[in-house]
Amino acid sequence: MTVRDLLGINIGLVSLVAFFAMIAAELVAIRVFRARGAVPLKDSVASIFLGLMSDPVNALSAFLTLGILSLVQPFQIQTLPLTWPVFVLCFVLDDLRFYVHHRIGHRVRWVWAMHMVHHSSENYNLPVALRQAWTKHFTGTMLLKIPLVLAGFDPVMVTFCGVLNASYQFFLHTETIDRLPRWFEAVFNTPSHHRVHHGANARYLDANYAGTLIIWDRLLGTFVAEDRADPPVYGLVSNLGTYNPFRILLHEYVGIGRDVLRAGLSPLQRLAYIFAPPGWSHDGSRLTSTDIKRNAALIGETSNPETEAP
Repeated sequence: MTVRDLLGINIGLVSLVAFFAMIAAELVAIRVFRARGAVPLKDSVASIFLGLMSDPVNALSAFLTLGILSLVQPFQIQTLPLTWPVFVLCFVLDDLRFYVHHRIGHRVRWVWAMHMVHHSSENYNLPVALRQAWTKHFTGTMLLKIPLVLAGFDPVMVTFCGVLNASYQFFLHTETIDRLPRWFEAVFNTPSHHRVHHGANARYLDANYAGTLIIWDRLLGTFVAEDRADPPVYGLVSNLGTYNPFRILLHEYVGIGRDVLRAGLSPLQRLAYIFAPPGWSHDGSRLTSTDIKRNAALIGETSNPETEAP
């Protein structure tokens, strides 16, 4: 199979079938074989609804990203061929692009308003992987794909690598898998690493942004190992307490609007309520993740390799 053939595969349809098969398998493992984990009905229905609707809704605005990528393609410094080495290189570089996008998503409130939908569940299972927002093409972070296109990668290949990356991440959202072999945990993102990312514990905030390769977190200082003595507590720092998908989708946007329209703020403060880290406030009445970690005396703490399984 050539790279051109691979790009022609309807990976969305293939992924959807695989996703529901794996959700069924996880449910059997938990209910029949007493594997670790839980799949509560109401929470899972909300997650699956958000996921199923995210594809068609996001598709309606995908022209924003695809249009921009097409506009910059004529300015490529070169045109790279559709070969396997180029595809692998594109995937690795796009994975780094995802790391940057994901890190911005936790540090800029405007992007967090989209991404917090994925973190809003207090459970951790495969349906949570489908719990996606409907506004990703409006955040601006999709523009991080532009350097890849300018470098010579085909926009279709870049887009395909992003879909492939997201498909891999689906399988990370489970408690039924403990740790994988040490060599795999050292290079790739795994359920253990991603459980940390979904933890609201102070030690786990702003950690493990990886998509497929955990090496970016290890290289850039954001890696934290899962500590068996401090298991992740899933959800948000302040949980929403609702299964209503529309409240979940709109919660942070409503909060941004309410803050921006407060009386007596300067223009800079209004902008900060949009683009500063989540939890920022003009009067210091709220806590950012950095504040929470500082209060827990965790600033500067690195991962402890002794907590990783042998």
